[in-house]
Amino acid sequence: MSETPPIGGHVMVAGGLATGGLAYAAGIGAEMIQVFVSNPRGWALTPGVPAEDARLRESGTPTFVHACYLVNLGSPNPDTLTKSVASVRHALTRAAAIGARGVVVHTGSAVSRSREEALLQVREHLLPLLDEIPDDGPDLLLEPMAGQGRMLCATVQDLGPYLAALDFHPRAGVCLDTCHAFAAGHDLAAPGGVRETFDALHAIAPGRLKLIHANDSKDPVGSNRDHHENIGAGHIGAEAFGEIMRHPVAAGVPLCVETPGKAVKHREDIELLKRLRAA
Repeated sequence: MSETPPIGGHVMVAGGLATGGLAYAAGIGAEMIQVFVSNPRGWALTPGVPAEDARLRESGTPTFVHACYLVNLGSPNPDTLTKSVASVRHALTRAAAIGARGVVVHTGSAVSRSREEALLQVREHLLPLLDEIPDDGPDLLLEPMAGQGRMLCATVQDLGPYLAALDFHPRAGVCLDTCHAFAAGHDLAAPGGVRETFDALHAIAPGRLKLIHANDSKDPVGSNRDHHENIGAGHIGAEAFGEIMRHPVAAGVPLCVETPGKAVKHREDIELLKRLRAA
């Protein structure tokens, strides 16, 4: 019997990481949570509230932190690079304080430079951050994107050179977003599509899948558009998520919804995923 994956979602934390986050989690039936520890669309580095940190840590809730959306370690802009490094370091520090299992970071874009140049820069600045993570600290989870622009990682196969640039560091894990993967060309809705995608991930990054962002897609496969949809209401369809939970590579890996709508919709998505898990 494979390990049961906890199912949850990204939670609102108004009122405090623990006070707001755990209440939101209870309201949507979440067994795990993902949080922001600073403004996701700004560079300000928000300090924690020790009492909130302790309460969340002591709750035992499997927790993940999503780094700022602006982070791009492949950027040719020196200011963006400096702020990206500071933001990821802050997210890792805050994640350790709340007992989070991992910090999700977008893999970034080459923007106007070559992929090779960008990956060399990622190596130079991400390896020291990975080395700083304490033994009991969070993993850094690389999240491939939907393939728009000059993204450094979109397909599962793109993770190969990215991880190689990081010397396959033991603290470098993977967060797979189903909407991103579908948009990048992995047809999770087709017969055998889930198996093919997760088999490929295992071949490239065995044992590194630590989190799945469970999102349906408003757009067809290969669209390169990152438009999340509620589970079963998009082009991926509910059945694929059941297949994902039955694939051995995903055994025990938490699923986190980042779907449209507020608490009511998030609860519906989580309930549907729980039914698929039990099937």
